[in-house]
Amino acid sequence: MEEYAREPCPWRIVDDCGGAFTMGVIGGGVFQAVKGFRNSPAGMNHRLRGSLTAIRTRAPQLGGSFAVWGGLFSMIDCGLVKVRGKEDPWNSITSGAMTGAILAARNGPVAMVGSAAMGGILLALIEGAGILLTRFASSQFPTGPQLAEEPAPMPASSFGDYRQYQ
Repeated sequence: MEEYAREPCPWRIVDDCGGAFTMGVIGGGVFQAVKGFRNSPAGMNHRLRGSLTAIRTRAPQLGGSFAVWGGLFSMIDCGLVKVRGKEDPWNSITSGAMTGAILAARNGPVAMVGSAAMGGILLALIEGAGILLTRFASSQFPTGPQLAEEPAPMPASSFGDYRQYQ
């Protein structure tokens, strides 16, 4: 399957961890900017300072949380690829469920089951949407060899045709 042609596993873990950190910092920065702006006292200087303070304190924490999730997910995914010997959507769904369970382990078995279910469902929705999008795109653009129609021969023009003078 071409959609699963990704980097080899050791590098995939680092790549996914860094991408998740970046998403967490950017998304958290935007969210914290709005939250800090709204929760600050009146006055533009106070609101901007509150916004920047909220970004500085919370965005790196959110980025780190996302990085932990992304790194753990990728490690489990790579382990499943190695054990199962194939790379398919079931690896991602199982990795999402196991990641959710592991990250909720400190809260007890009930929380682990709930987080595993949410992680599995979330990844199943993402994988399903990716498959549907791929199928829709492939039906829109057929991949078979397209034969172009041969152009019709050009009619002989009288201008520049030197045979008429011979």
